[in-house]
Amino acid sequence: MISIVVPFFNEKKSIRELHERIVGVMKKYGEPFEIIFVDDGSTDGTFDEIRSLSPVRGFRFRQNAGQTAAFGCGITNARGDIVVTMDGDLENHPEDIPSLLEKLKEGYDVVAGWRQNRWQSQLFTRRLPSVLANKIISRVTGVRLNDHGCNLRAYRRDVFGDVPFHGEMHRMLAAYLGMRGAKIGEVAVSYSARKFGTSKYGLSRIFRVLLDVVSLHFFREYATRPMHFFGYVGFVLIGLGASTFFGALYLRIFEGVHFSRTPLPILIAVFVVVGFQFILMGLLGEIIVRSRSGSASRNYDIRDTIEIP
Repeated sequence: MISIVVPFFNEKKSIRELHERIVGVMKKYGEPFEIIFVDDGSTDGTFDEIRSLSPVRGFRFRQNAGQTAAFGCGITNARGDIVVTMDGDLENHPEDIPSLLEKLKEGYDVVAGWRQNRWQSQLFTRRLPSVLANKIISRVTGVRLNDHGCNLRAYRRDVFGDVPFHGEMHRMLAAYLGMRGAKIGEVAVSYSARKFGTSKYGLSRIFRVLLDVVSLHFFREYATRPMHFFGYVGFVLIGLGASTFFGALYLRIFEGVHFSRTPLPILIAVFVVVGFQFILMGLLGEIIVRSRSGSASRNYDIRDTIEIP
């Protein structure tokens, strides 16, 4: 079965057209499918519109939890062995889904869309920042994609494992999975400007994504062994403190410079104290990791669920 997961936040006007197009495409494709629509705390009657559709599985959050949480909810509850994700604003084309599925059959674990002819008239405010962000993400993660921000993707269900759905993680989900050994493919897909409403994203999103890139790298390297990071930094700082101490001792013995006439005592104290603080943070991190080991958490509350065949 193929599960189509789409999050919505105040996208009532787009829902019916998107649903009709998905149903048409998937019936033509000829494989069993389910459609999962997640209402991310909308206030415009989005869930009422979802109730009027068939077939559909719907989830409604009590309050807005963000697109990452909405995707996480849909993926977690998907029944298919293949999961397709896409945006709900009609910028992604359901007609491109078969291309992703066929590429997936070539042995890929994830196939990401690469949006074409996007932001042609917004070179400096949209296109260049997007290109820069994609290059940074590719460099940091080692996963080479032209469009890390495209949510039109196809995944094998078993590739997710214990993926953390937080922050802007949905933007970097393909990269994260690639970092964990998944085989990533990419196909060109169509792009259309939204028909209804206004974009929920501005330039500030780029900075949020870049911050999540940093946290993604940290999560990959040190999530289960925080002491390796904090302990390393702590010992480096303590080492600097020790070096400063011996430097101060040298000045006192051979140069006759009294400690009180230099900032060295303060530097020694700062390096050593902060170094021990980092080591203690590493120990606390180890305790937290072990206490949470095996436990699952989510950052959303489901208010309603529906399933209409």
